[in-house]
Amino acid sequence: MAGLLVIHDTDGHPEHKLRLERSEVPFICGGCKELGFGLRYQCPNMECDYILHHECGLGLGYGRPPTQKFFKKCDFQFHRQNPLPGTRICDICALDIRGFLYQCSRGDYDLHPHCASLPLTFTLPGSNEVIKLREKIESRCLKCQRKERASGRVQGLSYVSSDGMLCYHVACLKEACLDNWTMGYFQLDALANEERKILALQNLAPNQEVRIRAGQSANAMRGIRLLITFLKLVVSAILGEPFTLVSTLFQISQS
Repeated sequence: MAGLLVIHDTDGHPEHKLRLERSEVPFICGGCKELGFGLRYQCPNMECDYILHHECGLGLGYGRPPTQKFFKKCDFQFHRQNPLPGTRICDICALDIRGFLYQCSRGDYDLHPHCASLPLTFTLPGSNEVIKLREKIESRCLKCQRKERASGRVQGLSYVSSDGMLCYHVACLKEACLDNWTMGYFQLDALANEERKILALQNLAPNQEVRIRAGQSANAMRGIRLLITFLKLVVSAILGEPFTLVSTLFQISQS
């Protein structure tokens, strides 16, 4: 789906057109009300804080999401608000929808615009680790320590490592990133502090060792490096690749 350099949200922000910009500063999208980083549409008026995810802006411009592997039979349409009664839940992240959304014409499925654009598979240059977005997982989520995210119909999707041993619910990942932002761990000045960086990583994987220490076995150090690589990939996917923040967060010194 081609990008748009300028959009005009005539209903939400009629005063000015919004310009596509890249920023390392976190924001709350004025459309979907979700946390965002990286590419965004922003009002050029310095006194205005109206910002949209890049994906939410594309929804306004095109009205349809990218092709959906997991919802092939659905004809998704963009809406500013849920047109149906009751609360809707995103079928990718299993979290409530509070603003912009894509909804199946039959009303069966709903997607956050940002979730609808999550990469299905990706890797890091120079790494053999391939991460895939899947409906079911074999191992427990690194955050909540469960295989299933919820007990209801909507389970959401998960990112899974090549060997299936490392898994992360998209919902848990979004919540962990929001927690890190709320606690100030995703500020670049905070990440200059090694201990705060460790706290940010520990919040992402609370039951895992995230620091390489002197005296650890070769297998233990290899496991930590694989974990760090996995977290780097999935955080990049969720945050829209804010390169400076991600590279700083995952530069861990050895002690």
